[in-house]
Amino acid sequence: MKKENNGSVRIIPLGGLEQIGMNITAIQYDDSIIVVDCGLAFPEEEMLGIDLVIPDVTFLKENIEKVKGFVITHGHEDHIGAIPYILKDINAPVYATKLTMGLIESKLKEHNMLRTVKRKVVKYGQSINLGDFRVEFIRTNHSIADAAALAIFSPAGTLIHTGDFKVDYTPVYGEPIDLQRLGELGKKGVLALMCDSTNALRQGFTMSERTVGTTFDKIFNDNKNNRLIIATFASNVDRVQQIINKAVAYGRKVCVEGRSMVNVIDVAESLDYLKIPEGTLIDTEEMKNYAPEQIVLITTGSQGESMAALSRMAASLHRKVSILPGDCVVFSSTPIPGNEKSVAKVINELGMKGAKVIFQDTHVSGHACQEEIKLIYSLVKPKYAIPVHGEYRHLSAQRDIVLSLGYDKENVFIAKSGDVLELSEESGAITGHVQTGAILVDGLGVGDVGNIVLRDRQNLAENGIIIVVLTLEKYSGQLIAGPDIVTRGFVYVREAEALLDEAKAIVWDSVQTCMDKNITDWGKIKNIIKDDLSEYLWKQLKRNPVILPIIMEAQL
Repeated sequence: MKKENNGSVRIIPLGGLEQIGMNITAIQYDDSIIVVDCGLAFPEEEMLGIDLVIPDVTFLKENIEKVKGFVITHGHEDHIGAIPYILKDINAPVYATKLTMGLIESKLKEHNMLRTVKRKVVKYGQSINLGDFRVEFIRTNHSIADAAALAIFSPAGTLIHTGDFKVDYTPVYGEPIDLQRLGELGKKGVLALMCDSTNALRQGFTMSERTVGTTFDKIFNDNKNNRLIIATFASNVDRVQQIINKAVAYGRKVCVEGRSMVNVIDVAESLDYLKIPEGTLIDTEEMKNYAPEQIVLITTGSQGESMAALSRMAASLHRKVSILPGDCVVFSSTPIPGNEKSVAKVINELGMKGAKVIFQDTHVSGHACQEEIKLIYSLVKPKYAIPVHGEYRHLSAQRDIVLSLGYDKENVFIAKSGDVLELSEESGAITGHVQTGAILVDGLGVGDVGNIVLRDRQNLAENGIIIVVLTLEKYSGQLIAGPDIVTRGFVYVREAEALLDEAKAIVWDSVQTCMDKNITDWGKIKNIIKDDLSEYLWKQLKRNPVILPIIMEAQL
């Protein structure tokens, strides 16, 4: 066994430090690398047509023989969503708690990877040896059961990664966070703490998940004669359990809508994390056999996502469920920053259909507020503090908390994705940088859509397209047919005939100019057509459509 405090350990965040999402961190000692979490991010508005965003793991590919395994803190998409994509290139074993592994396995099954990926379910308090590292899973609370913090023991010292956590003394499922174990580790000495920053801007403590149950009780009681539709995050198994408990208590049947919701409920129920009494769940088709006041519908779409079940119901696009006057719709979540407009739109649409909408006190966060962050630091007493999981404002808010506890500025690191943070008992510093970034997933294509394609999509969306088709004689270059003009998303053709006739004349002149100058190179002819037509359209309409000349050759 190597002696303690030997050399330095490198912490390399590959994602998750500029946004909430895409969490993945490599930790390296000598020839051993372990990877904490492997999440995706959801596309931003300007990423037109993109389905998911996954991290660039070039660093792991270049060091593939050193990667000993992936250790996963909990089962949310921003921590497990990229696993099937990344493991196609880096097939290392995956270690996680029972529910987290169940959710990972349902993803691997979709990608036909169950047979090729080695997996091990880890219990709280259990340790696994991975190269020079030993990793212990410690019980924490979050908005999904089976969340864990990780104690990572290396010859250079002990690191603790909190994962996403809050301190909940009365969780719905399982036991409270293991503060005792964190305190024991703190007494023995911790080199660095990587702590969740999501709620670092909020004062006080995060409320217990059970407080939502009290609110639900009042909602069920006040709406005894109405159908209830409750939208929440699919992964919040404890929230779903509380809704089911109330439905049973008030003699209602439960329907589930939304693919992700159905998936998570199936996994959670099969692993006993969700207890649903026999005969409580019914298919959506069976709703017509019951009076509205006998039904609770649990659905996805609490963030106003356009394709989610609730948004489709609000817009009258859902095949099975129509919103009826008198329905009571509960949003059991708070809008993620950036989603406020979409949520407001759905609430307005529901209101117009005569539904009553409730969104106060129906949600508590799964993340620690300032007092809980202070509690963890007081127990763990790390030498170095590394805020993780959040945008810059969240990370810097945690830095302020840590400084208020008396830490030195030099020992608190706000890193960026790709920074190589080298830590030892003697010193800590950012010593380098590795390649990181976002890889876009569109349908089955991974990484084949980049900035240039996105720019084209943006341009097409904003300005439309004009296709100019013409046929030239093979030898003389004379114009035999055309030019014909086809437009999409540029002008309404029937009302712009004069404009398009003039545009044809411009193209005809451009081709004649090329003939007169003996220009036969098609590339040049296309560029001249583009330039002339673009100039004309800008003068007329101040618009810049994408212009696509197509030249065909014919032999007379």
